[in-house]
Amino acid sequence: MLVFLLEERSMAALLEGLLPRLVPDHVAFKLIPHDGKTDLEKSIPRKLRAWQDPTARFIVVRDQDSADCLQVKSRLLDLCTAGARPEALVRIACRELEAWYLADLAAVDRAFGTQVASLQNTKKYRVPDRLGSPSHLLADLVPTFGKVGGARRLGPLLELDNPRSPSFAHFVRGVRRVVDEFEADPSG
Repeated sequence: MLVFLLEERSMAALLEGLLPRLVPDHVAFKLIPHDGKTDLEKSIPRKLRAWQDPTARFIVVRDQDSADCLQVKSRLLDLCTAGARPEALVRIACRELEAWYLADLAAVDRAFGTQVASLQNTKKYRVPDRLGSPSHLLADLVPTFGKVGGARRLGPLLELDNPRSPSFAHFVRGVRRVVDEFEADPSG
């Protein structure tokens, strides 16, 4: 089983639609959203230590926000080690989850009936991980966007092999690697 420890409910809503296209049907997964990064970070060691299935593979996902990405990842890896699961995969959405959506404006058009895909090749939207506030930009492009509802609509539509968001591409590659390792040795 793959266990995803997530910063917030919108990430879980996104993954509900995205993971069935990324994870084979015979590999089970569980999504555990938290109430923000503080709640996530406090729960990591406890949840990892208490998990009864020793074959479970853990994937921790949170936003970078304005913090240093390498420091955030290092802190999360330390928490996984404190939880006796140093092999857990940690992935950071740079800067915010909404950057992953801005990297696929064609999916945004399909999900919301907008006409914003033509902006994809403009300098601003070529590498949305570099944007300071992706959530505000997305709200400007799609005034009806809501964090959880929008994530639910976009999960089934995002292009899995999209290189415009390096953090999204890194997440997809990491999940694929964990799935491959799990299938090669499901006993852990």
